Amino acid sequence: MKNTYLYIFCLSLFSLGSCSLETEPLTQQTDTNFYKTTDDAYTALIGCYDGLQVATGGAGKGIPVTSEIMSDDCFGGTGNSDKYDYAAIDEFDITRAPSEIDMYNDNWIAYYKALYRCNVLLSKMDQIEWNGDTTLRNTYESETRFIRAYLYFEMVRLWGNIPLLTAPSTDNIPQAAPEEVYKVIAQDLAFASDHLPSSAYSATVSGRVTKWAAKSLLGRVFLYYTGYYGKTDLAGVVTKAQALQHLEDVVASSGHGLLEDFSTLWPAASVDKYAGESNREIVFSIKYTYTSDYNGNTDGNHWLVMFGMREFSSYPYGRGWGVTVNSKLWNAYATNDTRRTATIIGITEEKIPFDKLNNQREYTGYYNKKYSPMVDKDGKDLPLTMGSQFWDISQFQDYVVLRYSDVLLMAAELGSGSAQDYFDTVRKRAYKTGYTQIPVNYDNIMTERHLEFALEGIRYWDLLRQGIGKASSSIAETTTLLSGGAQTTKTISAAKIQNTKGLQQIPNTQITLSGGVLKQNTGW
Repeated sequence: MKNTYLYIFCLSLFSLGSCSLETEPLTQQTDTNFYKTTDDAYTALIGCYDGLQVATGGAGKGIPVTSEIMSDDCFGGTGNSDKYDYAAIDEFDITRAPSEIDMYNDNWIAYYKALYRCNVLLSKMDQIEWNGDTTLRNTYESETRFIRAYLYFEMVRLWGNIPLLTAPSTDNIPQAAPEEVYKVIAQDLAFASDHLPSSAYSATVSGRVTKWAAKSLLGRVFLYYTGYYGKTDLAGVVTKAQALQHLEDVVASSGHGLLEDFSTLWPAASVDKYAGESNREIVFSIKYTYTSDYNGNTDGNHWLVMFGMREFSSYPYGRGWGVTVNSKLWNAYATNDTRRTATIIGITEEKIPFDKLNNQREYTGYYNKKYSPMVDKDGKDLPLTMGSQFWDISQFQDYVVLRYSDVLLMAAELGSGSAQDYFDTVRKRAYKTGYTQIPVNYDNIMTERHLEFALEGIRYWDLLRQGIGKASSSIAETTTLLSGGAQTTKTISAAKIQNTKGLQQIPNTQITLSGGVLKQNTGW
């Protein structure tokens, strides 16, 4: 049998032929003597989680950031002297940064590295000595398949057309039809939904995939796929009734629920009242720590710094690279909606003495509060207070992928018999004593989703699944912003969005390495 050394993971999918590989293993474990015991399986599973963490937080452009920049809620912003890659993403226009032919290359590599780990572990399930413990085997397989599904879901939404690998391989294969990818996603999530333990929420499992996370993500995938592609079921695997039942199961049996105070979900919005990263509203999150460095440790949330105020700190908000929030989002909230001040940093509204206008591009006076870097009362960046040497790459706030309020609103959208109650529950928390009931219907649900999940990396995909026409008309605008302290005109064209079908650039390096087997998306 060929010895595949375990350290060989960090390769571009199509670059094996041109890479210089080590000729000696860095560990004595190979696929001929590893993947034998349950301890081996657990170690490999941790590697899959690590791959997920790096792909979503430590490599390339943070997808939660680009998802917001593509939406109508954020502008590319960043520094006035920075390159224009984020402007190209924001405006769906590569002519804004014509030299940026590889904006997502690091993401592509990290995704396929993580997928390779998942596929290897899944291929070794029969080789491992489970000692009759089918529950453990099913749990590990389910977690791995969830991670694979999550990775593929991010990739297929972003690029639309990607190579599909369900077994360890370095073959140069063409892009699969999206339906084929979604079929694997649906099958993986259905398996995890059926085979993960049915225990209710416990903070002790924070960061680990649960049955409830699988069922909730299945609902999200169903809504996106059927919306964007105009289908009635999820790739022939999951029907609407089944998707709804999965969500109803989460409501009935998961033990998850809403926190009383919306602001306590977010550390910068609540500080001393913060409910923590294991609170009962979080159905699934991706975990980060403050231990990142430039020697290969990529455990931090590398993208969070993009949302910080440009090179400026004001307790509790930390400095960052200046992705700005569209003032339209601030104005979309009613004044008695408690989510507005928990979601958005208002420079004027909070009397913040921001003095970096000359450094900031596309200044609006608003920044992301849900995902803001933070400082202590002495103005020291929190990663540094924790012992890190690198404030920028060692941000450690987790990314909340799924919240219980999302489960309620998805179930309402899919036609639950309790739709009005689910809808009201979310709104009552937001408006407190100012709450008044409005009827549950599709338009009101989508409006509520906008306000509830703003700046969490969800809005763009909610727009896109309503159709490219809806997305382009909502995002397109011409407005006046401050760049370097001077007024500039910002234009986002609906035609550009429609031309790309809302998809992003496939890295040109990957197209070249494939010998032209991969094809670029329209508009890029």
